Amino acid sequence: MADRELRRITDIDTLKAFGHPLRMRLYRALFVARTATASQLADQVDEAVSLVSYHLRKLADHGLIEETERQGGDGRERWWQVASEGLTTHDEDFRDDPAEAATHAAVSRLSFEQRSELYRGYLDARSAWDAAWRSASFSSEYLPRLTAGELERLGTELHELIKKYDAIGRAAEEAGDTAGRENVALHMYGFPFQP
Repeated sequence: MADRELRRITDIDTLKAFGHPLRMRLYRALFVARTATASQLADQVDEAVSLVSYHLRKLADHGLIEETERQGGDGRERWWQVASEGLTTHDEDFRDDPAEAATHAAVSRLSFEQRSELYRGYLDARSAWDAAWRSASFSSEYLPRLTAGELERLGTELHELIKKYDAIGRAAEEAGDTAGRENVALHMYGFPFQP
């Protein structure tokens, strides 16, 4: 996946296909697993395999995930992987049509709710993590005064920095260095507001 680009969702049909709570959870689980079967993902999201298979096919219909090489085991099972480095949406692709703008807002809210749920889960389980992980974890809020162009450049620079660290982690894992590695969630939002 290292040579793939971030996928910008620009059409309303793909946005609607992604904007389903279970599909978002499946996409995230598949992104973390890198490759998985419907059975494996069903265990992770606690849903029936048939339901998970249906939603995986819907994600695949829109090119968000794709089949990959079989990883052993049952030769009849389909193995899946995400089809890009990640997904992004932008207001400018949906703002000219009120219905599309409303859909984009709803999908963005659902994504935010799922990210918040993920962070709440960490907060609830924080004491179960060892001291090193509790010390390394952070939650910060910054309130700079920027122009729209500066905010855009900041977002680009942060994205590039995260890609750098992701590449370091993936290369280490491919070399067999998995000791002490965990999945890490970084949620960032940059938006204007008035106090």
